[in-house]
Amino acid sequence: MIQLRKLALALTLASTLAGCASTPFYLRPPAPVPVHFPERSADDGKAATELPWREFFADETLRSLIEAALANNRDLRIALLNIEQARAQLGLREADRLPTVGAGISASTAPQANGTNARSITAGLQFTAWELDFFGRLSALSEVARAQWLATDEARKATQITLVAAVATAWLNLAADEELLALTAQTLETREESLRLTRLRFDNGAASELDFRQAQSLAESAKVVLAQLQRQRALDRNALVLLVGGGIATAPAQPPRLADITLADVPAGLPSDVLVQRPDIKQAELLLIAANANIGAARAAFLPRISLTGGFGSVSRDLSGLFAGGSWGFTVAPQLLAPIFDAGRNEAALRSASVSRDIALTQYERAIQSAFREVADALAGRSTFIDQLRAQAQVAEAEAARLHLATLRYENGIASYLDLLDAQRSLFSARQAVIQTRLQQLQNQVLLYRSLGGGWSPAERPAS
Repeated sequence: MIQLRKLALALTLASTLAGCASTPFYLRPPAPVPVHFPERSADDGKAATELPWREFFADETLRSLIEAALANNRDLRIALLNIEQARAQLGLREADRLPTVGAGISASTAPQANGTNARSITAGLQFTAWELDFFGRLSALSEVARAQWLATDEARKATQITLVAAVATAWLNLAADEELLALTAQTLETREESLRLTRLRFDNGAASELDFRQAQSLAESAKVVLAQLQRQRALDRNALVLLVGGGIATAPAQPPRLADITLADVPAGLPSDVLVQRPDIKQAELLLIAANANIGAARAAFLPRISLTGGFGSVSRDLSGLFAGGSWGFTVAPQLLAPIFDAGRNEAALRSASVSRDIALTQYERAIQSAFREVADALAGRSTFIDQLRAQAQVAEAEAARLHLATLRYENGIASYLDLLDAQRSLFSARQAVIQTRLQQLQNQVLLYRSLGGGWSPAERPAS
């Protein structure tokens, strides 16, 4: 009866200690953002997370570039290697929970009182210091490693989303460069012809030197813009090559016009439903889970560690007697080590784990707030870029009509040549603005798609 009471007391004490070392219960923190986005969005259409990038981007050239980037981009390769490394770390933590068994043979000789030597040869299986995870320290560390491994997988998805959007943005930049170059080349040709005619008029006394110099300045300004755009095209092309991870084919003779590029419209939905689906936010939450589990491991360090050392094999005085009948045996040596004095190491480790959890919580909340702002910014752009582009196109039409009237007035001697040059400059700037506004509108659609988690779906396979 006394033995049963002692056993019950020991089990109760062990259960109490195990409860003290348990990992804090995890509950997803509330999202520190408003319930709705500031701008309302359409409710129809596929959600970004359900719309594969092959459906969002219809252009075949862009699709091929994205496929090449997913296969060759080094940032994505690093993300994949990080997954493998985290998986290996998880394997190490899981292996710590099981005994390490080895086969060995040993021999010893000890002198006896009668002057003879006693020999002993042992061969068999042995395991050393196998920790029994009674208080959950090893399982908590395993949970930490598992959450970190899953976080690296979400990081890979976030990297892919960013990569897909970056390739699309760089491709749009390149298309805009080609369109601006064509506009500038056409403008330069027109200005050079105007300069030629003005020079003829100046040589024949029909125009002043001021008119000639103004026409010359306007033509040279177009050459400056042309050189700037050629340099920018080279830079944008280099950026696209880096994203793709290798050489790309020469740009086609007739690149797609921005006005011919269409991108699907995606609904924003509610922040509570959308933001938690983004891989970067999932990654932040998994790191929070890992930090929370690490507190359980730090708590378990205050409790005793129970380990077993044992072996099973054969013992004999000589090799010929090994594995013979009657030579088999096994040994088991349990060990309990309870911390008494560690100079505050365990307390410091627990405080560090608690602060790390608070840091991870703050980073998780910041990730949600940053994502909320990205979506809100993209929605604000979607609601204004359409009106801006429409108004900018009307400005270009008005400037074209103004140039036509200024040309007629100048040819009839009613307006000065300065009025004509000002109309030419204004029309060139207005047409540039149309192209740039259309580029910004398309890039904003890509931003909204990426901000809502588009660019990756469960059907996607990791690049190899």
